[in-house]
Amino acid sequence: MPGALPEGESVPRDGSLPPAALRAVGARGFGVYVHVPFCASRCGYCDFNTYTAAELGGGASRESYADTVLAELALAGRVLGDTPPPRVDTVFVGGGTPTLLPADDLARILDGIDRTWGLAADAEVTTEANPESVTPESLKALRAAGYTRISLGMQSAAPGVLAILDRQHSAGRATAAALEARDAGFEHVNLDLIYGTPGESAADFAASLDQVVAAGVDHVSAYALIVEDGTRLAARMRRGELPYPSDDVAADRYLAAESALDAAGFSWYEVSNWARSEAARCRHNLLYWAGADWWGLGPGAHSHVGGVRWWNVKHPSTYAQRLAAGESPGLAREVLTRDEAHMEDVMLRLRLAEGLPLDVLDEAGRAAAGRALADGLLDAGGYAAGRAVLTLRGRLLADAVVRDLLP
Repeated sequence: MPGALPEGESVPRDGSLPPAALRAVGARGFGVYVHVPFCASRCGYCDFNTYTAAELGGGASRESYADTVLAELALAGRVLGDTPPPRVDTVFVGGGTPTLLPADDLARILDGIDRTWGLAADAEVTTEANPESVTPESLKALRAAGYTRISLGMQSAAPGVLAILDRQHSAGRATAAALEARDAGFEHVNLDLIYGTPGESAADFAASLDQVVAAGVDHVSAYALIVEDGTRLAARMRRGELPYPSDDVAADRYLAAESALDAAGFSWYEVSNWARSEAARCRHNLLYWAGADWWGLGPGAHSHVGGVRWWNVKHPSTYAQRLAAGESPGLAREVLTRDEAHMEDVMLRLRLAEGLPLDVLDEAGRAAAGRALADGLLDAGGYAAGRAVLTLRGRLLADAVVRDLLP
């Protein structure tokens, strides 16, 4: 949940949605996102909507948070009312550090989702976690509660890189936690990496990839470091204490990730994500990329239902106050126009390994796809089959390809 929220029209106090949105809900699948905004400390690169204990102020607490989320869930059940979505396909609990909440609270939230809409028999249920925030016992409790997947924020195996990122865990803790999650019975385990941090060497990143592979996980996410305004890391760079990330270095790191993960049996299915099998892919993220519906619970959380997108107030205290008063915590919303929906569809689906059907592009977009093919940015086999599929070089330049394909 990034720090800045866009502008939009007001959300009705009862959170009600237009009839057209209610008629369309769940047509492409339905998921639930739960934002847990608490962190033990703030990482220098992070601009997500998160709060340490010192930053919270009055009116919000971890102890009451599960009850507050359940209050929003009750409101969501009323909003969808007599036109409930199909059973929930995916649940993703993100943050922040969700596992700062007791496992019992995370279990209660999941049970509330099941009671409100019903979990599909094969629902994917993910929680994020910092490696130092879980134990073998807490992982077993989460698994027993119905969580099927865990995503651990490893970021790096190099102590110096972790220090620059202000991560609190030791260099080996992430892979140890991944093994503990497997032992606890988690079907799917992801490790997140960040590459391109100032001071990170090629050997540092190679060691991180080696540790990921050795941990036996079935999913890896790897993202280039982005320096966001207002973060401690950005301030350090402005003062000249650290150099800004290099695009060339980031490209080299991405190629190294592709090479190492491919050799270890992983396949890319989205530009920044690799899985050992189709079953190991993150179905919740695929739901986003396919333009499906989801309800976002928690402060700052975004939702999308039937072409209407809205976002909640950011601060946990204001969020709790709104719900205590029986009001929607929604801050603002927007109804996507046909052109906006098309733009997002192209932008998101092109990042997937199966690519984008060429026939969704207009004449200028198809001409641009032809040029991208000639430039080696799109796969010839995919193009012959009527799809725009990025090559490895195309993945490095994905944003530029998207811009060329759009009006």
